Amino acid sequence: MKKLSFLDSGIAQIAYVVEDLDKVVENYYKKFGIGPWHFYTYEKPLVKNMTRNGKPASYRMRIALSYFGPTRIELIQHLDGDTVYSDFIKKHGYGVQHLGVLVDDMTSAIAEAEEAGLRVSMDGSGFGPDGDGHYAYLDTDDEFGTTIELIQRPKGRKKPEKIYPPDQAGPMI
Repeated sequence: MKKLSFLDSGIAQIAYVVEDLDKVVENYYKKFGIGPWHFYTYEKPLVKNMTRNGKPASYRMRIALSYFGPTRIELIQHLDGDTVYSDFIKKHGYGVQHLGVLVDDMTSAIAEAEEAGLRVSMDGSGFGPDGDGHYAYLDTDDEFGTTIELIQRPKGRKKPEKIYPPDQAGPMI
């Protein structure tokens, strides 16, 4: 297999699937000083296009985003639907579910992954204020030991539903 160019920039995000998002965020902040956290519920209509194994899908999850040094931390609470998160929970319980890499051109990154024999197991797009933003999970557990998420960040972010702690809003994440 040839080297995948989208891995050149390194790991930008570590994501954990958690049972109770609010409890884990509070714990990360109080014990480790990681925060502030920006909360979003990813579901339709916020995420305009969702697929699972190449077919249109509908699923829901709450996420909280923060930074630990230069690395973004994403905490995910699966709410419902058939997702890579529900698969992970059934197989492993809660914990590190994926590593995220940033891409500038999602279409090219997905084409490169598929050319290398990797498939997109779940994706969503259109969650930025301008209808931009796209995430795609590659089925890389066997080859890489974990799932790789391709992330094309939106130019801006919608206002978070909640910020914790509330007195430390910080810049949009």
